[in-house]
Amino acid sequence: MGKPINKKENFDVRSDCLVEIIPKTSGGIKLETVSRVESMFGSSTRELLLEMCRFFDLKNAHIIFEDGGALPFTIQARFELTVKRLFPDVTKEYLSEFINANNYKTTKDKLRRSRLYLPGNESKYFINAGLHNPDGIILDLEDSVSHSEKDAAQLIVRNALRSVNFYGAERMVRINQLPRGLDDLKYIIPHNVHVILIPKCESAEQVIQVELEMEQLKFENQIRNDIYFMPIIESALGVIKSYEIATASKMNCALAVGLEDYTADIGVERTLEGRESYVARSLVVNAAKAAGIQPIDTVFSDVSDMEGLRESVIEAKGLGFEGKGCIHPRQIKVINDSFAPTEKEIEKAQRIVVAFEKAEAKGLGVVSLGSKMIDAPVVKRAQRVIHLALLNNLIKGNWRKEIL
Repeated sequence: MGKPINKKENFDVRSDCLVEIIPKTSGGIKLETVSRVESMFGSSTRELLLEMCRFFDLKNAHIIFEDGGALPFTIQARFELTVKRLFPDVTKEYLSEFINANNYKTTKDKLRRSRLYLPGNESKYFINAGLHNPDGIILDLEDSVSHSEKDAAQLIVRNALRSVNFYGAERMVRINQLPRGLDDLKYIIPHNVHVILIPKCESAEQVIQVELEMEQLKFENQIRNDIYFMPIIESALGVIKSYEIATASKMNCALAVGLEDYTADIGVERTLEGRESYVARSLVVNAAKAAGIQPIDTVFSDVSDMEGLRESVIEAKGLGFEGKGCIHPRQIKVINDSFAPTEKEIEKAQRIVVAFEKAEAKGLGVVSLGSKMIDAPVVKRAQRVIHLALLNNLIKGNWRKEIL
């Protein structure tokens, strides 16, 4: 048996599959299958493989298929990949079913406390990711995917956007660094992606390039939903140009910082304390706030240190960040809880807002709470805390009645 065309070194076939297609001049289609789930899905899987042979006009071939429990959207992507590696001129797409559960939109100001990164070529991680309640799920086409598997990841991610239940999480994709990332867009724009992460962004022009390509693809595919951008600042140049990047497009919803690449770029080691990145993070926060979009902090790489993660989120919140990346589901709850306002913060904000509203109703130009005068910035901050408390379901919409 020859080496499967789409096989990679140390390939873990669990919840995935391997496909090899050996073209022949005659003899029709011969299927050779080995499956861990033969008794349950063997027959339907063979039907799917034959259907795909017909779709791609394969009339004479030996199909070798090893199934580790892959779902249909993965089998379809792996088979299509193998066909297109064999026959590069093939442009047809075998699209998996688009499930109704994925037919929802997002908004520019959606809560983005936690976003979970998943490697784009590892579909086994996709299926239950939304059950952990991240605000966003990122299907990654960039750093987590080896160069040799970029084409595989494009098809897997495309099919996942159609067939995997995200359970209401924001549907995000991190494309490759430009210019390669522009090619990724045709695999995600038609399939209800919500937010496109633009990695290693160093200029407004890069954001504009993505926007122009996106608009063309939206027109061609008759897509009307808004699709937003989250540029990621990962270099010294990106930090310097962060405001230019943040204001490059009205479709920017957030500005993120990536510290692994940033610290490498400035030639220092990334530390837990983060002193080496304090200036960069502060500049990114200020750029995002000045542009009216959300600043999002980097990932915390030690997935076993929950207390360290909590402290990192509290520090990020203190700097002005509104969200943080995560690389393991166990980090999601800690991030969500730590970005939410505390009970003490909420109670103080409620008192300030009520005092302001009473003074405003009486036509008073001065607002006081007890013996302290309250100025406009304090009121604005308190209103923001109330807004976050509502978004986090920590108070009800009629909270005033409960405290009056």
